Amino acid sequence: MKILERVLHYSAKERAFEIPISIDLPVQGERDWSCLYRIGWPDGTHNGSGYGLDGMQALMLALQAIGADIYTSAYHRSGRLSWLDLGDGYGFPVPKTISHLLIGTDAAAIEAPR
Repeated sequence: MKILERVLHYSAKERAFEIPISIDLPVQGERDWSCLYRIGWPDGTHNGSGYGLDGMQALMLALQAIGADIYTSAYHRSGRLSWLDLGDGYGFPVPKTISHLLIGTDAAAIEAPR
């Protein structure tokens, strides 16, 4: 069951695309929890999951997986992908190992003084 959705925007040379991102309610399995998500890229839908010891961890890891999928995509590298404003990030966390890819307010959020 879908619980959350966000729409990114991609401006190709000839036309603009909406890129819907949806997250399902975490589901308890026998040993762990899973949280499914979908990204509707212009060239096809990507399905992924986050897994955790409880529903909260599964959701958090799904959010990070979405961020990783976005920031490592050709759409991001093109510089024509946006959420609110071009170059301002997408509002998803990423694993620390790829935090150097963050832009805009996404990058500013991890660079805040301590």
